[in-house]
Amino acid sequence: MKHLKLLPITLAVGSVLGSAPLLAATDAEIDALTQRIQELEKKVETDYVYQQQSIDLPPDVEVPKGIIFSGYARYGNAYASSDERMVNAYGALNGNATGRLGNENYGGEFQLGKVLKSDKGAVWDLVLMVDHYQDRTWWEAGSTEADGGLNVKKMYAGVTNLFESQPSLYFWGGRDFHQRTATDLNDYFWVTHDGQGGGFKNLDLGFGEFNLSFVGQVDDDMVGDNGRYAITSKLHDIDLGGASLNIYANYGFASDTIEERDSRDVKSYQLAGELMMNGQRLVVRYGDNAKDSAFDLVDDEQAFLVSVDGFYQVTPKASFAYVAAYQSLDVADDQDRSNYNINLRPGYAWDDVNSTWVELGYSLVDYDKIDATNKAWKVTVSQNITFGPFMSSRPMLRFYATFGNSDNEFAGYADDEVTITTSDNDTVTVGAMFEAWW
Repeated sequence: MKHLKLLPITLAVGSVLGSAPLLAATDAEIDALTQRIQELEKKVETDYVYQQQSIDLPPDVEVPKGIIFSGYARYGNAYASSDERMVNAYGALNGNATGRLGNENYGGEFQLGKVLKSDKGAVWDLVLMVDHYQDRTWWEAGSTEADGGLNVKKMYAGVTNLFESQPSLYFWGGRDFHQRTATDLNDYFWVTHDGQGGGFKNLDLGFGEFNLSFVGQVDDDMVGDNGRYAITSKLHDIDLGGASLNIYANYGFASDTIEERDSRDVKSYQLAGELMMNGQRLVVRYGDNAKDSAFDLVDDEQAFLVSVDGFYQVTPKASFAYVAAYQSLDVADDQDRSNYNINLRPGYAWDDVNSTWVELGYSLVDYDKIDATNKAWKVTVSQNITFGPFMSSRPMLRFYATFGNSDNEFAGYADDEVTITTSDNDTVTVGAMFEAWW
């Protein structure tokens, strides 16, 4: 990224230096050259960077020169000396409910963006992202191969600053991370509609802003969609005086092209509220025929989620992050269940570079119609070398050890019998990795 950013600066400096011998330069000329370099750096540096959610391009963005390279990645290796490398309770609903630190797969998302400004002031962006996440543990059911290659996750165009009365109104079309919201410690995307379509964002209503889009779910990373569609809406940044509220309302449906005939007549909807105050957040979400996405279209399924998460800077060196969640799932078969999980991550920064984290996680899955309870716990100790002193500072080198256990009284049915299968797995894993967003 640094090389990409410095390319236009290098060209500019080269052109200046080429116009006169360096040894003949006066102090004033050197000062002027330094100032020019700083101006060019300012044009290259921008707040327009990678985000897990869709990027909101502000109308007053200072248009950077060249291509913006941004992304997220975590790569490394982990040695497992026990039953399983990672710790999870079977049937968990709340993402990586035992906690993600030292308990997740590797991969990355690599994004190229270009910002343009027309003569009349409209600001456009073009964004391409590929990802690299394929892992054997993520194969689709029945799959015999995984290519482990790159997938196109974004390719869209958008424009803002079209109307004087609505400068922040942003129109988009293409393929994007869409309405992707998550809690961090359990890496749970509790509303997500990544896909292809179009719409608008940030329509100013006076008391908040409104988003509305139509998207189709991508057909297994191919060019077209798979016949599942959603109309998504979000009323956001509602000021409650010391707190902020976001409201989500989404509707899902299918066309006759969908392969699963039993889903063609199913309709789904989601309603969710997200209340944020002083670094803390409360999430409440209900889904009918849907759980995390209106694309689900699962007949006779209802999901209800309550989640709280937050962060405290206890002292200048000590910090504490947490998430606690409850989710119930009612389905047509006998696997109705509830998932309770809590993840705690205290951290201490020894200086501006070195820090230590400890993450504690516990997840419990309680089945209603099956006499079974699945439990999992883990402890991860991580010694970090970071770009800065804060818990969110990246890039980060991480050396960690994870200890845990999953005790599953129900881990599915045997292939040709109704016999309940069980599992009891220990985890002892040591690893080294990096994580970065830029």
